[in-house]
Amino acid sequence: MSKSEHNFIISEKKCFFATEMVTKCNQPILTITGSDGTGESGVQADIKTMTALGGRAVSAITSITIQNTLGIQQIFDLPAQVVGAQIEAIVNDVEPQVVKIGMIRNVAVLGAIADVLGKYHPQYMVYDPVVSSSRGDTLMDEDVIAQVKNRLLPLCSVVVVKKQDAAAITHREIGNADDAHLAIEQLKAYGCEEVLLLDDEKSLLHGQNNSLASAIAVFLCQGCTKEEAIDKARTFVGQQVMRADNLAGRSSELYNDFLDKVARHYHTNSDVHFFADCLNVSARYLAQVTKRISGQTPKQIIDEYLSEEIGRQLKTTDKTVQEIAYTLGFSSQAHLSKFFKKMKGQSPSEWRRSEK
Repeated sequence: MSKSEHNFIISEKKCFFATEMVTKCNQPILTITGSDGTGESGVQADIKTMTALGGRAVSAITSITIQNTLGIQQIFDLPAQVVGAQIEAIVNDVEPQVVKIGMIRNVAVLGAIADVLGKYHPQYMVYDPVVSSSRGDTLMDEDVIAQVKNRLLPLCSVVVVKKQDAAAITHREIGNADDAHLAIEQLKAYGCEEVLLLDDEKSLLHGQNNSLASAIAVFLCQGCTKEEAIDKARTFVGQQVMRADNLAGRSSELYNDFLDKVARHYHTNSDVHFFADCLNVSARYLAQVTKRISGQTPKQIIDEYLSEEIGRQLKTTDKTVQEIAYTLGFSSQAHLSKFFKKMKGQSPSEWRRSEK
């Protein structure tokens, strides 16, 4: 058998197994969470996962995020009355018996959600407490965590939680299996029925926990027990991880292009917007890229490159400070001297003497 034939058979088996898991569910499943423009998490990912497994998703949005593959830039939380009205409109009309909950960032919104669901009593509630994002952004403060324990966990059938988020909710270090068991028992003591505690190191893909919780919701809607739903959801998410099709940004390529542009144009332009325009991106996105890769802002990188070039010319040429200033695009010798002293802690003349 050829390698291509072998790969085709493996792919065919995977396809068959994935299709085998799909059972059409006409009952709607309500997802209450934030919006993620990348489609890798949030309501977009919930709808994608639920649809892939034969579910019918309806939604209420709690927050709108401005984000990309590098992380979250800003979050706009919708007013509590707007979130509550979205949920009321759905539950009064199509009566979903399974609800999946994700990102909740303030006490008022949490209260609105708990009020409606506490009154409506869906058969199952699956909750993925998003205390922090997979990229390290803190999304829930202590006031919200306190209300999660008091008002939301008592309503939940299944809680899907990362280890670090469970530690934040329980205020308990989770370093080994015994710690994990105690954390699960503590979460159950708040009133939830089942807790699925996930290893942070095995949940590295953006949106993976989100997909797991959504898959559990679909299998519960299809009539599975909680244990069966969790097992099937794990299998489904495992298949998605094997495919590793998460959205990839171009940060490394862009960072290298930026350094190349700095090397070419530092002597004529030190404005960040100039380089952003050259790269056809916003200055904000360029700053995200450089911060993520080097820990520096674009301006810091440009200034560092320029100060190193001034130092090189002071050390290896006989040019006067005024000549160097003119060569590198400074408006005057005084301007260069002020910039160089800020960067190196010495005036150009002092630095030149110390290097000889």
